[in-house]
Amino acid sequence: MLRDVQAALEGGAKEIVLTGVHLGSWGHDLSTSPKAGDGLHLSDLIQAILRETDVPRLRLSSLEPWDLSSDFFSLWTDSRLMPHLHLPLQSGSASTLKRMLRKTTPQSFRELVKHARQAIPEVAITTDLIAGFPGETEEEFAETLNFVREMEFAGGHVFSYSPRPGTGAARMKGQIKPELRKKRNHILQEAIEESAKSYRERFIGREMTVLWETASEFGEWGWKMEGLTGNYLRVNAFAPSPRWNEIDLVRLESCENGRMKGVILNRG
Repeated sequence: MLRDVQAALEGGAKEIVLTGVHLGSWGHDLSTSPKAGDGLHLSDLIQAILRETDVPRLRLSSLEPWDLSSDFFSLWTDSRLMPHLHLPLQSGSASTLKRMLRKTTPQSFRELVKHARQAIPEVAITTDLIAGFPGETEEEFAETLNFVREMEFAGGHVFSYSPRPGTGAARMKGQIKPELRKKRNHILQEAIEESAKSYRERFIGREMTVLWETASEFGEWGWKMEGLTGNYLRVNAFAPSPRWNEIDLVRLESCENGRMKGVILNRG
């Protein structure tokens, strides 16, 4: 893994993203001794990358909440670790989570988010939600909606439940009608966007570093740049020359249609 990271850095990468199915369980099968609990953990990998490479930015992809402990967030004392956590919730109802066989509860999720926010100031916490899971009552949906509003997510994705042949959920009683799934999806999306907008607006007027992901020619304005801050705010700015894959200090001046508008203050 370290060789892969080093090779990417030597190829010019400015940000490394650790991703994979059940990323948080990385290392559980790499036991250093026969004793239970002696395996490696994701935190060991992160520490090794930060210690043994000069990676400018290290970001984590989706992490299952039950794979993390409150101690995990102490890693963010290193500013190269990006302050963004994607923690899939799926539902804010304890009974719905139980039917989903999710190994978390609203209370344990709430505590995890509390620890993350205490350890990582202004961390962006995003999530995934499923609308209309089989058996979801109006009361359970209301629990999810209220919990989403309480968590004040910085963003997220909402999916309408879609039955897949051969799965246990597809055989469950209480399948929700498609039109109701769509309605609940829309309501959850509105709640997520409301909190995401509030989160973005907190950073208007701030100076933050941005890694530019795209550059497109824009007539007399020069080049239109688009990239991400460390806490996953998408930013647009103009530059006289293309700045793709460069990191600049940017003043965030406004927010429009889910994107921050910024002015590049200096380069590098």
